[in-house]
Amino acid sequence: DFLVCYPSFNFLNTNLTPTMMKLAVIAAVAGSAAGFAPTTTIKATTALSAKSQALPFLESPPNCEGYVGNVGFDPFRFSDFAPVDFLREAELKHGRICMMAWLGWVSVDCGLRVLPVPEALEGVTAATAHDASVEQGGLSQMFLWFSLLEIIDGLAIQQMLEGSGRQPGDFGLDGGLLRGKSDAYIEEMKLKEITHCRLAMLAFSGVVTQAVLTQGPFPYV
Repeated sequence: DFLVCYPSFNFLNTNLTPTMMKLAVIAAVAGSAAGFAPTTTIKATTALSAKSQALPFLESPPNCEGYVGNVGFDPFRFSDFAPVDFLREAELKHGRICMMAWLGWVSVDCGLRVLPVPEALEGVTAATAHDASVEQGGLSQMFLWFSLLEIIDGLAIQQMLEGSGRQPGDFGLDGGLLRGKSDAYIEEMKLKEITHCRLAMLAFSGVVTQAVLTQGPFPYV
C-alpha cells in the first residue's frame, strides 16, 4: 500500500536516514494490516427505537422489519448476528413439521392406522410409538429419507443466502394455487401460514406434554 501511494519512494536510496526507514516500515506494515481488519457493518436504526409489539418492554429488533408476521418477538436478539432469511426458513420448517406432527400424533391416538400394521407396532400409542419404531427399524428408514431431504434443503438455503432471490421456505410446492394472484393475496397467505406455524409449535409441545402426563386417549384430559 505504501509503494502504491508513493511509487517514487526508493528503499535502496542510500540518502535515507534511520528515522525515515523506520517510518517507511511502520507505514508499510500498517497498510498491510488494514487489509485484514474486520469490516464494520453499520445497521440502520430509527432515531427513536420502536418498542416490540409482542414484548412492549423491549426494543423491536430492526433486522426483522419487513418480514411477514413480524411482531418484534426476538428477546434473545438472534437477528442481530444471524441472517433473518435463515431464521425465517427455520421457523417455517419447524412450524410445518409441527402442523403435520400434531395431526399425526392425534390421529394415532384416535385409532387411525396405515395398513398393514407391523406386528411390532400393534397396540402402540403416539407416546410409545417412538421406542417401538426404533426397535422395529422403521424409524431408521425415516431418518435416512429425512436426511436426504435435509441435504436438498441445505443446498436451497445456501443458494438463498448467496443471493439467489429465493424466498425463505419457498420450494415451489403451491400446486399453482398462487399463480396469477396479487401480491396482497400472496402476503395474506404467507401471514396465515406463519401464524399457523407458530400455533402448531405451541400446540405440539402441549399435546405431547398432556399425552405423557395423562397417559390417556385424545383429548388427554
